Amino acid sequence: SKMTVKAVKMPCTSANVYTKVPDGGWGWTVAFAFFVVEALTYGIIKSFGVFFNDLMESFDETNSRISWIISICVFVQTFTAPLSTVLSNRFGHRLVVMAGGLLVSTGMVIASFARSVVDMYVTIGVVSGLGYCLSFLPTVTILSQYFDKRRSLVTAVASTGECFAVFSFAPAITALKEQIGWRYSMLSVGVLQLGITACGSLLRPIVIREQEEVKAQPPEESTETKYMLENEQTCTSIESIDSGVDITTSPSNVPGKTKAEPKSEEPKQHGQNLVENNSTPPAPKTKLLDFSVMRDYSFICYAFFGLFATLGFFAPSLYIIPLSRSLGIGKDHSAYILSAMAIAEVFGRIFAGWVLNKKPIRKIYIELICVVLLSVALVAFPFASGFWGLMICSVYFGFMLGTVAGTHIPLLAEDDVVGIERMSSAAGVYVFIQSLAGLAGPPLAGVLVDTTKNYSSAFYSCAAGMVLGAIFLALVRPVKTGLCHHQQQQQQQQVEESTAGPPPELPDDFIDMDIGKAENSGKGSDSV
Repeated sequence: SKMTVKAVKMPCTSANVYTKVPDGGWGWTVAFAFFVVEALTYGIIKSFGVFFNDLMESFDETNSRISWIISICVFVQTFTAPLSTVLSNRFGHRLVVMAGGLLVSTGMVIASFARSVVDMYVTIGVVSGLGYCLSFLPTVTILSQYFDKRRSLVTAVASTGECFAVFSFAPAITALKEQIGWRYSMLSVGVLQLGITACGSLLRPIVIREQEEVKAQPPEESTETKYMLENEQTCTSIESIDSGVDITTSPSNVPGKTKAEPKSEEPKQHGQNLVENNSTPPAPKTKLLDFSVMRDYSFICYAFFGLFATLGFFAPSLYIIPLSRSLGIGKDHSAYILSAMAIAEVFGRIFAGWVLNKKPIRKIYIELICVVLLSVALVAFPFASGFWGLMICSVYFGFMLGTVAGTHIPLLAEDDVVGIERMSSAAGVYVFIQSLAGLAGPPLAGVLVDTTKNYSSAFYSCAAGMVLGAIFLALVRPVKTGLCHHQQQQQQQQVEESTAGPPPELPDDFIDMDIGKAENSGKGSDSV
């Protein structure tokens, strides 16, 4: 008979137990929570530019020193990704995200009372940056655990919260500043980010238990039946008394009738061992951070892809407005170009999720095609002229950016990279490696612009990084299949060695006979 484990409905504070990945259920609530978290994390980061002019005037600082606020924030967010993984594995995703929401809100609220740009570095850069890490990464990780077949589509649609936030928060914060000033506007944003804590409370843990099979045990034989069988055996072996065979014909020797003799303890102990072996084995301890992914060559290739591809994510959003102004385009029209890029990114994310949801399809190859097309978009920017030329490039880039940005982290759950079981640790290490490019990318592009006095050099450098990323992404699948084939050969070789067995043992007297023959032959030769 089979015992099926059904989905258990538990309170909001308990885990959801399923026999397989639900592809829905409470996962839709988790998807909504991820949409809001995405809007209140990356959406606020990308909309922070509306405060730049106010901070420059209030603190009497340059644009570059003010821009370090977001640079430090993004670096801390990505650099502390392994810490987020460790805390999630130790305390659960829910508590970590709720704590992250408190840090994000606290940093933004305290920053509204800052008296210098250094205070901003600490409050928004360090405190809120750490909160962004603890909020975003565990949310996208647990969302991937709730979905299997629809994972790509759901994650892509939920990640559009960032794009909608960029499209709506910037004008809303601008209008709010005109009414109450930038400090109270920043304070209002910090209070709004407490919604991350509410979303974190919705992240129920998920437990997948396979169906267990319980074998029907045969009925135990009665004491009388055992006694009769022993009498029959005794009658047939009465002549073997001298050979040392014990005869148990009296009921006193039947187990359970008298005190156990030393010989009768062995079966009991053997039975106890069987019970212990048949009992459910203890669950293995979850590693806080599984560094075994660093020995997976396919993951190393994918991590290098993320490292170099990150160089191409920031250039258009940072330099599209200066590039358009250098071409003689007005300030209002330049803002329209940036808004069009954000809208196109929404459609790109949804389109990528829809395509990757198709079966059968090799998702890693679709991602590779999107990265190559994104490289073409970066190369096309320097050749654009006029408002409509930049608008077309921005829409094209925004669409292709959405196809890559919304899928590159969820693709870690695919078997071509590391798989869903190790995604939590792999995501922490992957985002940590990305932090190096996030910190070095903007200064590198700034040095190139200052040296060449041309904004096109920034786009060329980002395109070069994206091409390198495409090369490493193309190596992920071949490395994975080659490694698996090598492991299969090793396993097959081990199986063949185990089935061959040890060489046949020769009898002990075989060697003695040969030695005796050798001695006899020696004596005969001596006598001769």
